[in-house]
Amino acid sequence: MHHTNFLNSKVLVLNKLFIALHVITVRRAFALLSKESAEVISVDDGQFNSYNFESWRDVSEYKLSQSSKVEGNWIKTFSFAIEAPQIVRLLFYDKFPKMRVKFNRKNIFARDDNTCQYCGKCFPSSELSLEHVVPKSRGGKNDWTNIVCACTKCNKRKGNKTLKEAGLSLTRPPVKPKYNPVFNLKLTHERASSWEHFIDNAYWSTALK
Repeated sequence: MHHTNFLNSKVLVLNKLFIALHVITVRRAFALLSKESAEVISVDDGQFNSYNFESWRDVSEYKLSQSSKVEGNWIKTFSFAIEAPQIVRLLFYDKFPKMRVKFNRKNIFARDDNTCQYCGKCFPSSELSLEHVVPKSRGGKNDWTNIVCACTKCNKRKGNKTLKEAGLSLTRPPVKPKYNPVFNLKLTHERASSWEHFIDNAYWSTALK
């Protein structure tokens, strides 16, 4: 890829505590690195290594010298070559993104691990439905503490009954999920595999349908 194009490619930004914050361009990432306000985080064989601008340039040049064919995006100048980072960590920023976890179908499935909260078996999302623990007709609310994933069989058994009436029990009490980073952006095909460890919950964003 020509470097003028990939300077606008995506780089994941972590705060000082390794919490994912947002996504920036390669161009912006290099600006942060040159100001010494960020470092590169590289995922190598499952290990996380950190580099400042100088050491990242050294590693890049060493990698280039060891192989005529290297992957990734590179900036090559007359004096040096450097690989575009996929992840950077802000060295002095330890705040969390101010975004709450939205109450929606995907988030409930994620909270319950796609597992029926009555029988404890795991199912694909297409075979699960959202179920009111306390039926709406009995005053049950439409919130985190009263909505769970249920398989077709258990949902039919539960029907409009209470847990006691249906002879069912929950595998665990439904609660509002703890804070998770949320990205108000579409993570496209540019999303790097090295991001996966940090954005497990990045899709927690769409409204409940």
